[in-house]
Amino acid sequence: MTTTKQIAYLAGVSRGTVDRVLNRRGSVNPETAAKVRKIAEALNYTPNIAGKTLAARKKQLKFGYILFGSTTSNPFLLDIVRGIETRAAELAEYGVTVEHRSVSVHEHGHKDMIRHIDDFAQNGVSGLILMAINHPDVTARVRALSAAGIPVVTANSDLPDSGRIAYVGSDYFKSGETAAGMMNLICGGKARVGVIIGSPLVLCHSEREQGFCSRIRAAYPGIGIVDAAINHDDDMESFIVTSRLLNEYPEIDALFLTAAGVTGACRAIRDSGRTIRVIGYDATEPICALIRDGVIAASIAQQPFTQGAKPLDILFDYLGMGIKPDREFYYTKLEIKIRENL
Repeated sequence: MTTTKQIAYLAGVSRGTVDRVLNRRGSVNPETAAKVRKIAEALNYTPNIAGKTLAARKKQLKFGYILFGSTTSNPFLLDIVRGIETRAAELAEYGVTVEHRSVSVHEHGHKDMIRHIDDFAQNGVSGLILMAINHPDVTARVRALSAAGIPVVTANSDLPDSGRIAYVGSDYFKSGETAAGMMNLICGGKARVGVIIGSPLVLCHSEREQGFCSRIRAAYPGIGIVDAAINHDDDMESFIVTSRLLNEYPEIDALFLTAAGVTGACRAIRDSGRTIRVIGYDATEPICALIRDGVIAASIAQQPFTQGAKPLDILFDYLGMGIKPDREFYYTKLEIKIRENL
């Protein structure tokens, strides 16, 4: 008897993708969907769709999604929320409910995250998605959830060795290396760089910085890293720390922005009156406007909609359809945006 695993192997996709195509659930690239259907037809595959759908509905699955940062003022997070809400609407027909919450990334943000994790667990959540704050107490709580049979998927910021079943988001060390390569190209191999970090508690921010700095030191001797400042993903704080950094180091002629707070940092650059070449992340409308204006030289996009939607697919496949993730890391694409290709 033909299985979805065999179809997935022949099509070069995951079993979850095969399930979505054959059950007409969720969005799949049209060419990929056509390929999957052709293989399934050739193998005379006959899925028990009705039985699986009924079983999933009976489970009345409840998913929680905890994000960090402001979902009212951070355009990147708004795109993630759009992905969450779009997929939640599609999964509602299977009896799935989804609730999302947000916490800050200040020094005690991990306590807020743990409080929300505990509240979800006490209220019968079936599975949880975390934009994880990298703190031992959060790791311990995720391990406890896993031991209790509540699967966790991390999104955007990973929490390795926590027992989570999968991660969806960028390869942040590689994205930092990519930013280093872009900085070298844009600056002609010579620059004095300041780095603006979101939060040391967020793994994706620290991994971007590590990837950037290690690649600069290994491959680009004409580029020096002067100093770094932390903005906690906040535009006002970003304006303050960037202004301070530029005042303290007049030799800085380039900035690497690892996280949010981009608008505040760019306002500080404009106020300084200096020519500063900037590499950052995301392709939200405010960032695209800064690219068009020539304030940001290049930005690396990371598919926020996918980071919102894909973790819900993984949890539904796992809990609703009995399909385990076919890999640990679901990396989003690194898309370089410049003025000419917006």
